[in-house]
Amino acid sequence: MFADYYEILEISPKADAGTIERVFRYLAGRYHPDNKESGDRDRFDQVIEAYAVLRAPEKRAAYDVQYKTHTGLRWKLAEEAFTGNGVDRDADIQNRMLALLYTKRRRNILEPGIGPVEFERLLDYPAEHLDFHFWYLKEKGLISKMENGTIAITVEGVDRVQTEHHAAATRTLLADQRERARV
Repeated sequence: MFADYYEILEISPKADAGTIERVFRYLAGRYHPDNKESGDRDRFDQVIEAYAVLRAPEKRAAYDVQYKTHTGLRWKLAEEAFTGNGVDRDADIQNRMLALLYTKRRRNILEPGIGPVEFERLLDYPAEHLDFHFWYLKEKGLISKMENGTIAITVEGVDRVQTEHHAAATRTLLADQRERARV
């Protein structure tokens, strides 16, 4: 797990050695376990670790490479959250997963499951990109894991697929009616 040493020391990534030293001394005193008012062993250990890396020029340079990569990922995460693009894509993936499971259960009630590798091939997504969707659909009770390790749709999942299908059909009819009204 990535630790943001600049955040731990409450300094800018552009801070010079003197600033790092001053802030370290202040925070180390503040969080030292012997400090009865504000001592915090875990926080103290974090401050020590951050200082050990940021005070040494070679270690800091190596850390800064990781830091830039991590902050780039944070900006991408924030951008995705604000634009909502990820939410629409996720809903589409989940609906496609449920549609596949619905079809599989309808065709073979005795073997209704699809394995993770087969999901990867059918959806053209790597397994690690599907983990969130498996978790969500399982927690909502829309899918369940079978004894043989495959995933199957539940009754609640079937209801959701049918509801989504009817909603999509209704939207299409309304769009067609609006188009005819314009002409």
